[in-house]
Amino acid sequence: MTTRVWDYLPEYAKERDDILDAVQTVFGSGQLVLGASVRGFEQEFAAYHSLPYATGVDNGTNALKLGLEALGVGPGDEVITVSNTAAPTVVAIVGAGATPVFVDVREDDFLMDTDQIAAAITPRTRAILPVHLYGQCVDMAPLTRLAEERGLRVLEDCAQSHGARHHERLAGTMGDAAAFSFYPTKVLGAYGDGGAVITADESVDRNLRQLRYYGMDKVYYVVRTPGHNSRLDEVQAEILRRKLGRLDEYVAGRNAVARRWEQLLGDLSGPGGLRLPTTNPGNTHVHYVYVVRHPQRDAIIQALQAYDISLNVSYPWPVHTMDGFAHLGYTEGSLPVTERLAKEIFSLPMYPSLPESEQERVAVALREVLAGL
Repeated sequence: MTTRVWDYLPEYAKERDDILDAVQTVFGSGQLVLGASVRGFEQEFAAYHSLPYATGVDNGTNALKLGLEALGVGPGDEVITVSNTAAPTVVAIVGAGATPVFVDVREDDFLMDTDQIAAAITPRTRAILPVHLYGQCVDMAPLTRLAEERGLRVLEDCAQSHGARHHERLAGTMGDAAAFSFYPTKVLGAYGDGGAVITADESVDRNLRQLRYYGMDKVYYVVRTPGHNSRLDEVQAEILRRKLGRLDEYVAGRNAVARRWEQLLGDLSGPGGLRLPTTNPGNTHVHYVYVVRHPQRDAIIQALQAYDISLNVSYPWPVHTMDGFAHLGYTEGSLPVTERLAKEIFSLPMYPSLPESEQERVAVALREVLAGL
């Protein structure tokens, strides 16, 4: 059997009865769209973050897009973000009609280099979109301070950071709003697509509820354009309600897997060798993915195929180098750290139910491959 970086089946075997009960709860409720399950999940997800508002949407990309629109971002505006991220971060900015402006990331943690933000601000800058990548929060204090000084909005991309903390504050509670994805691989994953935006601002939440429902404020009456059909599915919402109660358990499981990786591979870490991820002071890492680094990444991944181990790269192509974003005018060398990381990083298996035996098998194979390089 092939070992992969993620597998939901062990978790499903454990939680099957609850998941199927969630489906039955919705199917027997008499309301299949924007019903009690969506309302309940929104209230509980907001409460988890100690915020008053959460709006469920159909996926994480639209959570970002509608979040930007709800904050007043649109055509002619610029949004500062990073290129070392999943493409949907940038697709959402373009979808809102704005122009992405990239800053580089830091060498040690792969996160937005907040020291570069000030130089990237122009008269057209409307917002900053930090990505809490791989399960760890960006250094938010200098970012939010600069945003306040310059009158900019902050939308946190929390697709990979459910339950992460930065100096005791939960990811998603440090900006004007925050977008989450519940894609199945996420720390809090649905059994299909889903997303949400949280905020402390009543007007932003009102905008979001109109935007996700055709621009309507009541049935059949549009009060704003453009609007979208971007509602969180009732079945996914009920499943997420059940799983939200286990979120801290999932985080603990991921941290246990991360500790085992450190025990199994820590002695290999160092300059020129296999570099393991680090956790910044003040951060609580949730290890959405366990990203390591090696200058011979491609050779390692190829060699592991012979052991029936299939690993992943998050992400092999920096967004600014993709053909679809060539119009932005970035060239090779524009973001040197991001471009270097894209050639060296790869992910080891990471999910709460990863069997220790599988983890040990990967570690043994990886050691053999590294010894043969």
